[in-house]
Order: sequence, then C-alpha cells, then structure tokens
Amino acid sequence: MSNTTIDDVAKHAQVSRATVSRVLNDNHRVDEKLRERVLEAVRVLGYQPNHVARRLRAQSSTVIGLIISDIQNPYFLSVIRGVEDEAYANRLSIVLCNSDEDAAKQQLYLQVMESEHVAGLILVPTSSVDTGGIERLRRVGIPVVLLDRNVNGLLADVVKVDNVRGAFDAVQHLIDLGYRRIATLAGCSHLSTGSERYRGYREALASAKIPLNETLVKYGDYKTESGYRLTHELMSLPQPPDAIFAANNMMTLGALRALRERNIHIPGEIRLVGFDDMPWSGELYSPLTSVSQPTYELGQEAVRLLRQRIIQPDAPFRTVTLQTSLVVRESSGAALAGRR
Repeated sequence: MSNTTIDDVAKHAQVSRATVSRVLNDNHRVDEKLRERVLEAVRVLGYQPNHVARRLRAQSSTVIGLIISDIQNPYFLSVIRGVEDEAYANRLSIVLCNSDEDAAKQQLYLQVMESEHVAGLILVPTSSVDTGGIERLRRVGIPVVLLDRNVNGLLADVVKVDNVRGAFDAVQHLIDLGYRRIATLAGCSHLSTGSERYRGYREALASAKIPLNETLVKYGDYKTESGYRLTHELMSLPQPPDAIFAANNMMTLGALRALRERNIHIPGEIRLVGFDDMPWSGELYSPLTSVSQPTYELGQEAVRLLRQRIIQPDAPFRTVTLQTSLVVRESSGAALAGRR
C-alpha cells in the first residue's frame, strides 16, 4: 500500500491529520491512546515514512509559493506587493508563478510547488473546480490559501472581496443617476468573481424593478480584447445602452478603446463604470468611476492566513471578506446629473 496517505491514516485511526503528524514527529503531547491508534493504523495500512519526511521538509521551509492568474493585469501588482511585504516581515521569501488563466499551467506550477517543498501556497485559481492538484498538495502537507476566488466544494482558507456588494453599488450608482439601459461586460461565469459580480448587477436591477435585458449582458474573459469586441457589439444594437458596467479593469480598457474608435463621448453619450480602481483611473480624459478593491491588504491577509494554517494545521478554515468602495468620477455622469 505504498500510495497510502496521511489522510488515510487519520481516517483509519479516526483522528485529525495534525494528530497523525504529531505522533509521527514523536510529539509527547499526544494522548497515549490516540498515539497507539495512529501507530496501529500506520502498521495496518503500511504507511510509508517518506511522506512524513516530505511534510517535515515543507514545514521547515521559509519559502512560500504564489501563483497568480494574469501577471499582465495591473490589479495583481499591488496584491503581489502586499504578499511580499508581509512575507518579508515574517522572514519568508516567495516563489512567484503566472498561470495565465491556463489550467494546465496551473497544474504544472502546483507540481513545482510540491517538488520545491514550499512551506505553503497562495493561489489565485484558474477555475472554480479543483482537478485534484490542490488536494494533492494538502495531502503531502503543503497548506493552500485561495486568493480572490473560491473553488467549489473545496474547504480551504480564502481571502477575497465582497464582489456582490461592489457590483451592486456600481450599478445602483448608475440607477440613482437615472439610467435604465445598463449593460454589463460580465466576467468569466466559471470563476467566482465573474458569477458574483454578475449577481450584484442583477440584484441592483431587481432592487430598482428594472427587468433584466439579456441583450445587454455580454460575457468576456477578463482580457482587454474581449472588452473591446463586446463593447462594439453593445454599441451596434438598435437600442444601445445608456451605461456600461465592466466587471474588471482590463475589459474596461477594451471598452474605452472601442468607444474612442466610435467617437462616442464619455459621459455625454455613454456612461462607464469599471471594477478595479487603477492608478491611471483618475488620469483619463474622462476620469473613471470604478469599484476600488483593497488589493494590498488582500495580499497581506493571504500571508497571515497561510502562516496561521502552517502553525495550526487542524484549525477551522476561514474566509476573510474585505469590503470594496466606489470611487465616483466623471465617467458615470454624476457631474452631468448635478447640472440638470
């Protein structure tokens, strides 16, 4: 039974993974009856000690992994800085990888993290479904904290923002200004950020008793080109929208390029609100109204969760949800509304 894992031993002995680890590490604080149960399970299942050695190497490491989904997205620059600063303050160093929203690349980098015996991993997942790579890491003793996105059915520590509330506030702002044909450049529906922001959009419309118009909903992939293409589609409708809510910064950039090409003035002819407030948002010709995320704090909190998980591997899993804020500038038409 050479493929037996520490989880198998824990299940057989009816104890936690942490108890098994303490017994195999000869920790004398373990109750003697529990110790005997664990050792009996190890003997019956033929558990191989090389798994224990791998776990010990991971726990003694001062290197943590960070896998982000798109290194070209400026959103992640502040996140990475938050991770780095908090890690450095705790004498940890980082191995940074970019999955580029590619599940195969993510799987490859998960294998790299295992081979490097990192102390833990902070992961921005490429999918809401775990294909086994995350659980594989945890089975060999490498804790994982999810950043920005959830994975369905996976019990894990998560740090994220309240995407539903952020999107709701953005769309409600446009409704309060009197706009009713509000389109959305929605994010990837298979990612929690995409589905949650779309939910916020729907809830804001429903709260104002505005029927959902499916022709004003366009699903992008969080990339600039999709925002560009979908905005052209929206503005080509027989009845174009009054306003557009873009679910991330890169699609907002694409929308801006498409509107510029069509000589459509913001906010005179169309109103635009984005999700992600970038350093350049206030420098645009029509300064951009956008949902601001506490990106630096997200990175810091991810490291704190990971350190706590390393110290207390059997503690209850936590989800830390940080709040967004709406930064109102000219692109949403607020100044025009004030002059009416």
